[in-house]
Amino acid sequence: MRDDWEHAHTDFTRPAQRPAPASLAESESDWRRYLEGSTPNGWLIQHSAMAEALISGRPMYLLHTTKDITAIRTSGELHVSTGCLVGALYCSPLVRQRKGLRPHNLGAYLMQTKPNTTPMIFEVTPDAPIPTKGVDYLHLGAIHLRTYVRYQSFLTPAENDQLDRALLAGLRAAAVFFDTALRNAAGRATAAPEFIDQLAAAVPAVPFLGYLYFEVLSEYLMLHSTTPETKSCAQAGELNNWLYKRIAFAAVDGMHDLFDLARFNPRHQQLVQLIDGMEPSLAPRVAEYVRRRLSHLFARTALHPSQDTASVTFQGSDLSTLWQVAPGLIGQMIFREIRYLPRYQQLYHCFEKAKALEAWDYWNHEGIPTPFNGILPKGEIGIHPVYPRSAIRAWTAKQDSKGFLHPAQEVSAVFTPHLASWWAPPRHRGRKTTANPRTTMDREAPSLGPAHRSSIKGISAWPRNP
Repeated sequence: MRDDWEHAHTDFTRPAQRPAPASLAESESDWRRYLEGSTPNGWLIQHSAMAEALISGRPMYLLHTTKDITAIRTSGELHVSTGCLVGALYCSPLVRQRKGLRPHNLGAYLMQTKPNTTPMIFEVTPDAPIPTKGVDYLHLGAIHLRTYVRYQSFLTPAENDQLDRALLAGLRAAAVFFDTALRNAAGRATAAPEFIDQLAAAVPAVPFLGYLYFEVLSEYLMLHSTTPETKSCAQAGELNNWLYKRIAFAAVDGMHDLFDLARFNPRHQQLVQLIDGMEPSLAPRVAEYVRRRLSHLFARTALHPSQDTASVTFQGSDLSTLWQVAPGLIGQMIFREIRYLPRYQQLYHCFEKAKALEAWDYWNHEGIPTPFNGILPKGEIGIHPVYPRSAIRAWTAKQDSKGFLHPAQEVSAVFTPHLASWWAPPRHRGRKTTANPRTTMDREAPSLGPAHRSSIKGISAWPRNP
């Protein structure tokens, strides 16, 4: 269990040490060297203002925005959320300056786009310097799978069958793209436009690919951008978070209403147009970057480290085999499908609290009171609710005309090991339309009877207790 959490964290101050499948054309270390040494903003991976604040051991100042300040004051409790930080209060850094607390550009974005929320200032005094070791949600697949197996009895037979059908349909629809991505990770070069269009078509079948696509594109933009805005962020020791926010909203209609990366699937032409509209100099290289980087990350996040990237195939493989070969992918797919069960509002705490407890235990042993999103240290940082060796104070905040925040009223509330209520909104089942162009995919698969093992075009249902 602890090895799973170690695998899901990235320590940006140490060489890459995660085990990986064989036959990758480029290693994690190769990519780290390129990203840190050959991109305009790569130096921020190790030397951001947030990283410096973590390792200083001094009090951390963090911004959180809430719609529930009255409930917090009345109950005297603070609950945490899941998402990319697993189980932490989602925040962004504040920099203490003579004129007040300056929000990180992510915090400035949140305050500007969430006007009906109350900003809160948190002061977290750690017991020691904090490791710059962030949790990478793309690597949580094995943990999702293990949690599902452990608590599968909480689901009804009909719910398990629904998951079977959704998983089989997704694997069947995306198998060709999966094999293409693995061959590219092993060194073959598919034409980038063809690769991007295959990826875009596969996202509705396997929503995890939308998250992977978005994170790769975000990384490309934040590390390669050279606009005055990005340079200003870099001078402050920050990666520019506005870039990926803009691309998400531009790529997907309605993303302002529901930020759902399962819908992020721009095809090649749209991708190039989007980047050209933001920063023209980055448009010519974006498709090739996504092809190389996403192929590499897919192999590392999907496959078990014991596998050979060059020899794995999804087409024609039964699911009992893929359970062993690609536990990361199967776990990510199950995690996302299970959230759309009608009863998940009730099941949510069963599955997500189990993962949060493990994460909290890991962070306690590693000395991490403020976990952060470890895909890149871009400013998404949280507060661990049950870290026993830190002191925490909280205030509501007021913003002055210069944009600085100041403590207004102290909030007498304590962190509790409880997750804030959350559930995914219903997703339309059946024919799903991609953003551009209009491509549809049938998400339904034939029903799997409980008394027999079924196979759909070579992909069969896995044994219930592997």
